[in-house]
Amino acid sequence: MTTAVRVRRLTRRFGANTVLDGLDLDLAPGQFVALLGRSGSGKTTLLRTLAGLDAVPAEAVVEVPHPTAVVFQEPRLLPWKPIWRNVALGLAGGDARGRAQAALREVGLERHLDAWPATLSGGEAQRAALARALVREPRLLLLDEPFAALDALTRIRMHGLVIDLWRAHAPTTLLVTHDVDEAVLLADRALVLSHGRIAADIAITLPRPRRHGGSEFAALRGRLLAELGVTIPNPAEAA
Repeated sequence: MTTAVRVRRLTRRFGANTVLDGLDLDLAPGQFVALLGRSGSGKTTLLRTLAGLDAVPAEAVVEVPHPTAVVFQEPRLLPWKPIWRNVALGLAGGDARGRAQAALREVGLERHLDAWPATLSGGEAQRAALARALVREPRLLLLDEPFAALDALTRIRMHGLVIDLWRAHAPTTLLVTHDVDEAVLLADRALVLSHGRIAADIAITLPRPRRHGGSEFAALRGRLLAELGVTIPNPAEAA
């Protein structure tokens, strides 16, 4: 397999707690991967290492494509800058406003070009954060639970937007999530992190666009929940 991301022997410890324990990982170019695991399993630690926000231990190998962009759970917009300047933050070269405008057009926020962050709804602010990531044309897009703070309807809209943007730009994408349904709806591969290593690696081949329901969806959902240690009672047995 051609790899966009290659990780070998990644170990991270915090005091006596080993969060990542000799982890190996390969991601293919353009692949959309969901990373699941219990709280404290090391999902965000892995993402931060891939993003270059945490140092790579001397014994580990971490190879990622560049540029890389990250979208966090909070939009992290600078309140003293208009939206286009937030999106263009750190851009090199000329026509930063034009590039920001094009990115905002893709996420449906072109009319908010000169608006201030405080005037945006939660979903709009997260779309602006996506535009800020995509304006850099990343080859690796890291999403750290970006929909967790959104209401259910906004989350559904954001799911559709992310898939549209992924298809248009084709970055290798790693989504950290606690939501099993979200993983099945969005990803073409789901990883479960447990005891510092990848405990399960499950292909998701459902045709797109995807919807909740159906035997295949239920089977994948059940398998992922089982890997996470969640048992779903059989309705027939419960009766």
